[in-house]
Amino acid sequence: MNLFDYPAEPFRIKSVEPVRMISREEREKVIKAAGFNTFLIPSDDVYIDLLTDSGTNAMSDRQWAGMMMGDEAYAGSRNFLHLEETVRELFGFRYLVPTHQGRGAENLLSQIAIRPGQYIPGNMYFTTTRYHQERNGGIFADVIRDEAHEASLSVPFKGNIDLHKLQRLINEKGAENIAYVCLAVTVNLAGGQPVSMRNIREVRELTARYGIKLFFDATRCVENAYFIREQEEGYADKPIADIVREMFSYGDGCTMSGKKDCLVNIGGFLCLNDEELFSQAKELVVVYEGMPSYGGMAGRDMEAMAIGLRESMQFEYIEHRVKQVRYLGNRLLEAGIPIIEPIGGHAVFLDARRFCPHLTQEQFPAQSLAASLYLESGVRSMERGIVSAGRDQHTGDHHHPKLETVRLTIPRRVYTYRHMDIVADAVISLYQKRQHIKGLRFVYEPKQLRFFTARFEEIG
Repeated sequence: MNLFDYPAEPFRIKSVEPVRMISREEREKVIKAAGFNTFLIPSDDVYIDLLTDSGTNAMSDRQWAGMMMGDEAYAGSRNFLHLEETVRELFGFRYLVPTHQGRGAENLLSQIAIRPGQYIPGNMYFTTTRYHQERNGGIFADVIRDEAHEASLSVPFKGNIDLHKLQRLINEKGAENIAYVCLAVTVNLAGGQPVSMRNIREVRELTARYGIKLFFDATRCVENAYFIREQEEGYADKPIADIVREMFSYGDGCTMSGKKDCLVNIGGFLCLNDEELFSQAKELVVVYEGMPSYGGMAGRDMEAMAIGLRESMQFEYIEHRVKQVRYLGNRLLEAGIPIIEPIGGHAVFLDARRFCPHLTQEQFPAQSLAASLYLESGVRSMERGIVSAGRDQHTGDHHHPKLETVRLTIPRRVYTYRHMDIVADAVISLYQKRQHIKGLRFVYEPKQLRFFTARFEEIG
């Protein structure tokens, strides 16, 4: 590994938060008390927290300064106007509806854009997205390319939509029965895999022929733009902001979790071009979130988001962000650890099927691996497999995703390369004694989004 391939952190540290490593004996008590669910571990008992990159970002000095300029007026906040102006400039959509986070935007879009019985094709499901779609009578259809379901296959733009699958769905169900196409950039559960600009353009051309709307899950759009610049012909010298703007020029709107690429700790928004849909969303946001000029956010949060969105477009920031993740992934690959390839933009995904071949999928190998990693090292990660996939709402059977993974998610501007070394060493150490990892079974299973609050016990 050539260290010159990995740029140093493009920032200086001005404030620190102490962390501590508790003993293995204490960690044993903690993980059992948490029901072997890493979501239920108190953060004070975590050494390196890779549970998620959602809302765990470190904000810049300019963002903190912006927080002091929060206009907390109930209506017409100047911070909303700043956010609206920023999003229109960078994303290009006409209308903005602020929400408390991304799933607030998913809730609004699902209610205004889906009729019961309609299909929503997308490039692999995401947990909260599919929940809102199904809750409003929709039927999710996976139209991602087949290669995305093969963890060990390293090909560029594994997040692309398979145009033949999308065309076949339209032919079989009829365009009038397609609510919209949901295009995620990047694809989280596929390993943070990007979508090419060519594929985005071709999806737009196909949907336009049938009058089908195209909405983006824009949560990690800046990371997707970096991969396009790095890997797609014709984009090597283009600014990240220009690539983002072109991506969204092919869509009718987007949902956005500001807790990722907007570099803040809370917030999100829904973007739309259609005036009628915008009017409906404004009515619903008052019911579920707040006034259309603040949604679920304080003025100071909207100001920090507007500043953070511009900062995320800086090449030095996003290059370091992606390559820090790549550094961890390459360390694991060099040690023979099975992960999803190629390495994505926000996380390294351990392939629990190959890591724990002695466990069946019904023994929740990814959930057990995440719990074992915490016990081994104090590093918190999360399951992305059969537990996250949930159950079929009609049959009650488990969904059985082909990918059974543990996500090591890197917060933005929080950890250093040395932290990545500690994580890598912990995973390598655990891999050497992987045969001792035990399976799990439910002792409490929520009906919806069970991975957040479920509890487990070890199988003897």
